[in-house]
Amino acid sequence: MTLSKLKWGVLGCAGIAKRSVIPGVQASQFNEVTAIASRNFDNASRTAEEHGIQTAYGSYEELLSDSSIDVVYIPLPNHLHREWTIRAAEAGKHVLCEKPLALNANEAAEMAEACARAGVQLSEAFMYRWNPRYDAIRDIIASGEIGELRGIRSAFTFNNAKDSNNVRYRKEWGGGSIYDVGCYPINAARLLLGKEPEAVTVQAIFSPEHDDVDMMASGLMEFEGGVSLTFDCGMWAAFRNPLEVLGTDGIIEVPSAFVTPTEGSGDFYVQANGERRLVQVKHVNAYTEQADAMYRAVRGEEPLRFDADDAVSNMKAVDACLKSARERARVTIN
Repeated sequence: MTLSKLKWGVLGCAGIAKRSVIPGVQASQFNEVTAIASRNFDNASRTAEEHGIQTAYGSYEELLSDSSIDVVYIPLPNHLHREWTIRAAEAGKHVLCEKPLALNANEAAEMAEACARAGVQLSEAFMYRWNPRYDAIRDIIASGEIGELRGIRSAFTFNNAKDSNNVRYRKEWGGGSIYDVGCYPINAARLLLGKEPEAVTVQAIFSPEHDDVDMMASGLMEFEGGVSLTFDCGMWAAFRNPLEVLGTDGIIEVPSAFVTPTEGSGDFYVQANGERRLVQVKHVNAYTEQADAMYRAVRGEEPLRFDADDAVSNMKAVDACLKSARERARVTIN
């Protein structure tokens, strides 16, 4: 028996949706985007035409009332994630929501509970996790090749500060670098260590000309056993996104940890036993892999590897970082 493709609807015409997620879903043999909604119908109609999407709606409510839609992707500004995830769940739709899942862990927990009540899947759109190299990195760590872990160092920065109208610079909308890109190193450290952090200390630059959001932040995140993540993130600095795993006997170096658009961009290096070797990774479209994972979960083939509970835990860490940056103090994480 061949199961039909999952039909996806997109709430909003954000750049990440048009540039990456919609093409990724459309490239899947198991999924298709069949509807898109915007509060501006002309915008939805134009985006639908550009991407070969059959139906455009002039409101989010119309899309949620479309009984043919199985999954809703939400790339809306951060402060709208909670509302529209819960409304999608109540409409019986599975949800892929952009990172960060919510403005705080309490909101994320509400979203998770709403989806559980409705019997639908909820996944946070950290597409980088679907690149197979992270399994390879975890295998190398587990093998003992680089010895005992001593720490992880990572960064994710870019410079978009001149775009003063960008939603990233609206404090009440969940703007700021920790929400936007700092969540990636935090998420990656949790993934690679398989543990939750215990405390964090963050220093940040808050910019009055950008609605007082954190434009740059540097942090130390503590895990058990004396292992830590040191990270920085920013929206007012040169672009980079490396990750390094330090062991007693070696180092894993990932030049481009979160962005892998081309063949070879997912490759990484292992330095151990006096040698530095290149580990080549099969190039995949992480957005397609992300959609396919949703398909398998919806069809009952396998549970989501990164579920709603994982997203709530990540938000607890993000909350602590924001609190630490504002208060200039070490914050423990329950």
